[in-house]
Amino acid sequence: MAVKIRLSRHGSKKRPFYRIVVTDSIYPRDGRFLETLGTYDPSNKISGINLKKDAIEEWISKGAQVTDTVKRLIKNVNRPTPAV
Repeated sequence: MAVKIRLSRHGSKKRPFYRIVVTDSIYPRDGRFLETLGTYDPSNKISGINLKKDAIEEWISKGAQVTDTVKRLIKNVNRPTPAV
């Protein structure tokens, strides 16, 4: 069983909203999942990413594979916001 941390798409047409979930790789993108680890709203650039960092670290320590997009989102959350 290959467990992955990936995005699950929700929302209406042309207004996507994503959940960051842990799922078995055999299930479809929006199918069954084990746990929800956060959300990502691409229309809200300032506070559009919410993560449960401790749960993500726990799943990674158990051997879950993180997709490239989720890696990028985690990296962007850890980056400090520039002063305006």
